[in-house]
Amino acid sequence: MRKQLVGQETQSASKVLDEKWLDLNELAHVDLTSEDPAYPIENALAAGNSSDGWRASALGPQTIRIHFDKPQAVHRLHLRFVEPEQERAQEFLLSYVRNGGQKREIVRQQWTFSPGGSTEQVENYLVNLADIVSVELVIDPDRGLNRMPATLAELRIA
Repeated sequence: MRKQLVGQETQSASKVLDEKWLDLNELAHVDLTSEDPAYPIENALAAGNSSDGWRASALGPQTIRIHFDKPQAVHRLHLRFVEPEQERAQEFLLSYVRNGGQKREIVRQQWTFSPGGSTEQVENYLVNLADIVSVELVIDPDRGLNRMPATLAELRIA
């Protein structure tokens, strides 16, 4: 007979979800392809910040690249996108680079925002990555139509 203690598994998962977020202001620097001065990247990266997040100043796909000063272990990535006004289909690509390695994809995902229904996308990825020197997020806010700027409400890394 095979059995599994569900309560133990749940405790283990909740421990991972309670991990402390990395202080990206202290541990990393960020490269951006575009930024609206009224919505700087710090808004999206600061834990506990209830602002409107980051917004690009240019239309079309945008890249946010977080470079760690020293290689880091990464166990969780949290992304949140909000679009309450425009119906649009967005795609993002989340990837990482290990020390001395090449870029590897974590996830590529599409999402359709609709003001009458789905206005928020929240993603949590549990990973077991060691020796990470950078994390990259590429956002195509309207899948190649270049009609609107990319936005990001939150990006957290633990």
